[in-house]
Amino acid sequence: MRIEAGTRAFITGASRGIGAALAEALAARGAVVGLAARSQDQLDAVAARLPGEHHALACDVADARSVKDAIDGFAERAGGIDLLVANAGITHYGPFRDQPLELAEQMTAVNWNGTLYTVHAGLPHLLGQGRGHVVVMSSGAGLRSFPSAAVYGATKAAQRMFAEALRHELAGTGISLTVVYPGEIATSLHDHEKDRMPAWYRGGPDAAPAAGMAAKIVEGVERDARAVYHPPLVQLLGAVHNVTPRGADALLRRLRGASAAPRRD
Repeated sequence: MRIEAGTRAFITGASRGIGAALAEALAARGAVVGLAARSQDQLDAVAARLPGEHHALACDVADARSVKDAIDGFAERAGGIDLLVANAGITHYGPFRDQPLELAEQMTAVNWNGTLYTVHAGLPHLLGQGRGHVVVMSSGAGLRSFPSAAVYGATKAAQRMFAEALRHELAGTGISLTVVYPGEIATSLHDHEKDRMPAWYRGGPDAAPAAGMAAKIVEGVERDARAVYHPPLVQLLGAVHNVTPRGADALLRRLRGASAAPRRD
């Protein structure tokens, strides 16, 4: 689909990071954007810096009713939805054996259930008009999960498998779907846990800019890509891991040190 003036796009997790960068990229092309996240103040700040008129809708993606209300509200105000982006996500890194269960449950509620609720509420609007596009924000961790990110990787793999199957289910409907696999992007995703990030982590302010990731997503939607990988190394790692997990482990030990793949058996 072409993203142009009048395109109606709804984005979860739009108050910061990739979501906010994508909102900026879409608004720059004239799209009408529905920005959803928990903080109304942060959403209002993002909306205020976008050209044109947009809709900031406070929404908790872990609550199905909240998601449906936000999506239905945006569709009513904008006259429909053309692009649905399930982007909201959180992380809590650390060894699973030490991790409080409530943190694992929170990641599941936001990352996986949030995607489920978003697509479940938004898809009827796209099907009703017989056209549109869905974007599901997975992660490089959905291709090869990392130590200290077991639950996070599991939620991202769930998104991947759901989205890959759904793309086929939507054949003949006029609706398509793209899965996005970001690597380490310069966002605030880990601001709450900077002091305990694993040794293999190479993110932070020197990571790939969120604006570059947003540009890749726009490009991927317009060419109806099955998947978008950024930076390109994410695709290489996924391909190697699919063929030989031991080979991917060896590659990661060279790139990120022993902490990325400490077991050799």
